[in-house]
Amino acid sequence: MSYPLYIAFIWHQHQPLYKAPDGQYHLPWVRLHGTKDYLDLILLLEKYPRLHQTVNLVPSLMMQLEDYAEGKALDPYLKLALTPVIDLNSDQKWYILEHFFDGNHRTLVDPHPRYRELYTERQDKGKAWCLENWDEQKFSDLLAWHNLAWIDPLFWDDPEIAAWLEKDRGFTLGDRQRIYSKQREIIKRIIPKHKQMQDNGQLEVTTTPYTHPILPLLADTDSGRVAVPGMELPKERFQWSEDIPRHLNRAKEMYRERFGREVRGLWPSEQSVSPEVLNPIAAAGFKWICSDEAVLGWSLKHFFHRDEVGNVYEPEKMYRPYRLETDHGDLAIVFRDHRLSDLVGFTYSGMDSEQAASDLVGHLEAIARSLRHHQKEGQTTLQEPHLVTIALDGENCWEFYEKDGIPFLTSLYEKLSANRQLELVTVSEFIEQFPPTETIPSHKLHSGSWVDGSFTTWIGDPAKNRAWDMLTKARHLLAAHPEATEITNPEAWESLYAAEGSDWFWWFGEGHSSNQDAMFDQLFREHVAGIYKALNEPVPPEVLQPIEDHTRHREHLPESFIHPVIDGVGDEQDWDKAGCIEIGGARGTMHQSSALQRLFYGWDHLNFYLRFDLKRGIKWGEELPAELHLLWFYPGVNCAISPAPIASMPDQAPLNYLFRHHIGINLLTQSIWFEEASDYGQWRPRGAHATMAYRECLELSVPWDVLQIKPDYTLNLVAILADDGEYHSFVPENRFVTLQVP
Repeated sequence: MSYPLYIAFIWHQHQPLYKAPDGQYHLPWVRLHGTKDYLDLILLLEKYPRLHQTVNLVPSLMMQLEDYAEGKALDPYLKLALTPVIDLNSDQKWYILEHFFDGNHRTLVDPHPRYRELYTERQDKGKAWCLENWDEQKFSDLLAWHNLAWIDPLFWDDPEIAAWLEKDRGFTLGDRQRIYSKQREIIKRIIPKHKQMQDNGQLEVTTTPYTHPILPLLADTDSGRVAVPGMELPKERFQWSEDIPRHLNRAKEMYRERFGREVRGLWPSEQSVSPEVLNPIAAAGFKWICSDEAVLGWSLKHFFHRDEVGNVYEPEKMYRPYRLETDHGDLAIVFRDHRLSDLVGFTYSGMDSEQAASDLVGHLEAIARSLRHHQKEGQTTLQEPHLVTIALDGENCWEFYEKDGIPFLTSLYEKLSANRQLELVTVSEFIEQFPPTETIPSHKLHSGSWVDGSFTTWIGDPAKNRAWDMLTKARHLLAAHPEATEITNPEAWESLYAAEGSDWFWWFGEGHSSNQDAMFDQLFREHVAGIYKALNEPVPPEVLQPIEDHTRHREHLPESFIHPVIDGVGDEQDWDKAGCIEIGGARGTMHQSSALQRLFYGWDHLNFYLRFDLKRGIKWGEELPAELHLLWFYPGVNCAISPAPIASMPDQAPLNYLFRHHIGINLLTQSIWFEEASDYGQWRPRGAHATMAYRECLELSVPWDVLQIKPDYTLNLVAILADDGEYHSFVPENRFVTLQVP
């Protein structure tokens, strides 16, 4: 019998509990994503009935959506939007200037002339100037546009919304009130529409533990050392496995009330799993869970290698469900293809929509071909059912896509509908028809998450550990009050559940940053304080103080994929998640002149990116040499290498290393040449597709494929400045720029 290649898309819709114990909402993201990202995703899918998908709705998200739908939620952004401009004080206007451009300006601001005009003025002249010079109408228009821009383009044919978009400026308080009413209308449809499409069979809706906690860390924070044996753990060990059934059962009850059936699938928060959490998950009645390919690799003691275009060498191991045996029956587990999920989540937004959709379908077709090649000779169709799982956040990525991803998804769905060798299914449809036949012994299931197969994003950093110690102390206090049950003192337990959520720990410490870090810190501590207040206990002083200083360090490692527009402007949003290295410190002319001030670097699946910032007024070829040479070497890779093709090089590391690739740039003529090392210390020219622009700064993008390096490798880069081929200086000082091939 022959089979198509089955594909399961799982969209994870999640927001943490922005509602503080006093009932106040501190951030607007449920409301804004509610009008932009949840309903449109499934309405677009509904147009293609052959395509089935899975959507995960986190309970904490559903509760907050219902609050907004019923008019019970009023966040600070919404309060300001509904306030007469004449009543706004200077602090409120400053807050508006600071936060009412939140979002990717290329997709949410720039398409709208008035919004773009206000943004450009703030960027060019500064917030202080705007505060002093803007009239009431500009503030009113900004309040309106921040809410309008977050309404999904799928709804722009609504007559009222179309009229607002055409109006462009001159918005009144009445307009802003009606925009809010329109937001509520959209939000009210989200959960009922999911139920309808699940009842019709095109959608499977799954759930997550109640407030999105990491179950393995609730069971035992020592599980962090499974993937990272030397991890520095919190002072106090958190071991409250009895909280796990509480989160699971609350999620099940909420699901049953809203969807009129028993839930089958569980998205473990952050796709985090461990042997200790399997029994409670199965005992709660769940039939399947999902995790990441890194967890599968650790569990099988098998690292998944990929070829130069990113396809897995052993597809038969990854693209199938597995069986987990528990004391309460079997659980199925599927593992997402990390690379395909990240392409949708981080990279395709930087490509032409048609090209991106074709690329994803091409990868799926390549997987099918690879699976066929692993069968017996002569078999030209798939003889066994295989499942490719693509699982990712269903909300955050679309902010970076043209028209919130509608052109990309439309093109993708058209192609998938036309291809009978590819079939989209829900996870339950697949495992019911093809129950897993391969078993992972439960005790061999790796303890890890969808981030590097570890828990380092949520524990191990000093700030994260301080937060765990704060939570542990509060949890012990609640246990010391046996009279405070979920029935007699629900406030204490709700505060505990909220504080156990994963999101707060995500933002603490190194690795992730936003302009709301201080508020995430405050929300976590308010939830912890809520436990003490509900028990009539004094709140410890440390709970009233920030867990860390939220001043972002200028120098930092990359935080996420980036895909900047290479125009020589150095847009702050384009490079916000890039790594940054300050130039200056210990060595030579560079330090003395400080003409070259900092270097930004980052990557996505297609390219890596560099940006060099110069001191204002400095010009290449005058205060700085006219040539920039980029040289790479690859630790542990067996390949031809050669000395840097630059004269008068000092005999010091790393200048005396042997390198694999070289890009030369003449900043005066803006010409680029690319070379690869060959035998006998020589260099041979190769075609280059690098893109460069120099205006306010120097920006450069280089496709990974010109380096011909396989995924997952680490490579090191040094930048050398030269005059007419003669060495001048190099950056960064005392280190390399380290790039990780996705």
